[in-house]
Amino acid sequence: MTRVAVLGAGSFGTTLAVHLAQAGHEPTLWGRDAAAMTRLAVERENAKFLAGITLPPGVKVHAELEAALDGAAVVLFVVPSQAMRAVARDVAATGAKGIPVCASKGLELGTLRRLSEVLGETLGDGAPVVLTGPSHAEEVARGIPTTVVAASSDEARAVEVQRLFSTPRFRVYTNPDVMGCEFGGALKNVIAIAAGVCDGLGFGDNTKGALLTRGLAEMSRLGEAMGARRETFFGLTGMGDLIATAMSRHSRNRHVGERLGRGETLQQVLGAMVMVAEGVHTARAARDLGHKMGVELPITEQVCALFEGRDPQTALMALMTRDLKREG
Repeated sequence: MTRVAVLGAGSFGTTLAVHLAQAGHEPTLWGRDAAAMTRLAVERENAKFLAGITLPPGVKVHAELEAALDGAAVVLFVVPSQAMRAVARDVAATGAKGIPVCASKGLELGTLRRLSEVLGETLGDGAPVVLTGPSHAEEVARGIPTTVVAASSDEARAVEVQRLFSTPRFRVYTNPDVMGCEFGGALKNVIAIAAGVCDGLGFGDNTKGALLTRGLAEMSRLGEAMGARRETFFGLTGMGDLIATAMSRHSRNRHVGERLGRGETLQQVLGAMVMVAEGVHTARAARDLGHKMGVELPITEQVCALFEGRDPQTALMALMTRDLKREG
């Protein structure tokens, strides 16, 4: 039995706390909204983010960060990408020593850092573990069979996290390519927005099949330029996560794209959402990273153009009329 501090009480943070309790561990769940946490401790249901799922008795809810971290052997970060550094600074200030595990996906705007890099810099830890893969909270919370990856430069830590989270319905592989796993998990959200645009425009399987294939090539191209292994993008954290996110009714990023494809503005779409669609921030960060590295990211560029008001049909034509070339 392991005590795990779960930081972030959104849909996935709540789901992982439930999962860990059901696996026989001692999760403590914390979120920044103290009033919401107090309510959650009493009602035992996160109605805003994970309606219909009751927290098991083993999940302890805390409104105070230090209380949630007390005695934790593992600190699981499940907060929005742009809040990761601030939360990690708060954790560092408490002196907590648990193994840092990142279950969030995205890139930090401005610095263009991966989230494990943000944790490493802020906590002074050289080998955070990344937990990533195709894992919609709505399905994991219901016990739908799910497979993910624990990635770390420290193999022993990755194996420890693998054992901590694994159950008959939640299988965990390990992978030493932290960079590839993180870029896959972040960039697939951008391609999922583009897939949603195709849905919103009423296009069919031909279009989406082509988009996902070229999107995967785009993801791996940037990842390789940064030092990741190409083959990682053809595994769970790349292709697997891309398929799940681009096709699912649960996907916030696909939902954003669908509404953009129907003619809504980004401000209208985001204003009506409760949860964070990480692909919006990641698209901008990936575009900037592509410019910095000299890597062509045509789908990402058009997604960013949509955010700035480009007509979806015009964005599609920009992709379809690019210079003809060999596939690769």
